[in-house]
Amino acid sequence: MIFIPVNKEMVIIEDLMKRIVMKEMAPGSKLPSENELVDTYQVPRMTVRNALTKLEERGYIYSKQGKGRYLKEKSIQIQLPLTGKTSFTEKMEKMNYDLRTENICCQKIIYDPKIYQILHADKNDAVYQIGRLRYINEEPIAIHYSFVSEAKFPKIKDDGPMIFSMFSYYRNHGIQQFASTKTLLSITFPTSKEQQLLSCKSMVPLIVVESDCIDAQTKKVLEHTKILYRSDRFKYDITVDS
Repeated sequence: MIFIPVNKEMVIIEDLMKRIVMKEMAPGSKLPSENELVDTYQVPRMTVRNALTKLEERGYIYSKQGKGRYLKEKSIQIQLPLTGKTSFTEKMEKMNYDLRTENICCQKIIYDPKIYQILHADKNDAVYQIGRLRYINEEPIAIHYSFVSEAKFPKIKDDGPMIFSMFSYYRNHGIQQFASTKTLLSITFPTSKEQQLLSCKSMVPLIVVESDCIDAQTKKVLEHTKILYRSDRFKYDITVDS
């Protein structure tokens, strides 16, 4: 008979996760202290601490210095239309969300065959990445990256740091109607920079939405868009614009 040692760390994680899933703990409630968990499971303090650290990295709990650990508050539900007929700003304002946008970057990217092909850009053309950090109720919800060819918008290098809405920028250039190509959804984990921007831990999954914005009249591609959405504090009701 083979003896398989019990992984006490996983036992603690699974027990706490079961209590969270069964809603035995209310959102925002305080977790048992490390000392209480040490006594309950009869394990070293380091085992308890490692288990709690993993739950925190996954976005289920958070720490308050000197006060302990708490279950994350109830997620904010956001209705998220996927098509590109209207801007993210317009969609959120129309649904009365408290939205704030911060421009975080405007930088020339190195040659990327996929993005250059989408934008119909020559290999020698300059393509710029415009980044905006979105807040709902003053909590960071998403990072929006727009990839734009300098050949189509010659002043994008100078204008980029002041752009908060790409659609407003395009309208200033005489483009009034927009469409989008197929939307791709995937999951990733945040880099250290994205963790800092989105105020999340390394093991919190991010929802990735990629699409292309098109001038509805000329059918020319204006930009390639990549959006990273937090999944730990927000739930998304995904809809398609008619």
